[in-house]
Amino acid sequence: MRDIEPVTATDQLRRAFGCFPSGVTALCARVDGEPVGIAASSFTSVSMQPPLVSVCIQHTSTTWPKLREQSRLGLSVLAEGQDEICSRLASRTGDRFAGVDWFASGDGSVFVEDATLWLDCTISEEVPCGDHDIVLLRIDGLSVAPDTSPLVFHGSRFRRLASI
Repeated sequence: MRDIEPVTATDQLRRAFGCFPSGVTALCARVDGEPVGIAASSFTSVSMQPPLVSVCIQHTSTTWPKLREQSRLGLSVLAEGQDEICSRLASRTGDRFAGVDWFASGDGSVFVEDATLWLDCTISEEVPCGDHDIVLLRIDGLSVAPDTSPLVFHGSRFRRLASI
């Protein structure tokens, strides 16, 4: 039988949460005419009716307060090979969009080119939970590239899917 350890430290939880593979998203909008965005791996589908997805955002994010004020947000599910883009969007310094091909909707949503999915969203609700907020996003429009492999994050590094 395996011993179940008491939870005593954040690094223990980070290692545990890293056992679950996830896709990586870019949540972006135009702010004062410039692209602004963050990377979020805590993305999941929530509901078909109404069409909702969620992301979790740390309370310490300095970018989220800028994004939450926008009327529309673009969510791009990053594709295999876009790990550098993800790292840039997760960075706390520098130009997050340097070398990133992106496009914007007329409503201000910003999307990363060559992703596997693009969702044009509005904020439906924010729910404070622990050191994050769960942000429910209503999907207002979408575009899919189902033959494009997603970027996968597992065990604190990027991985590739393999066909079976």
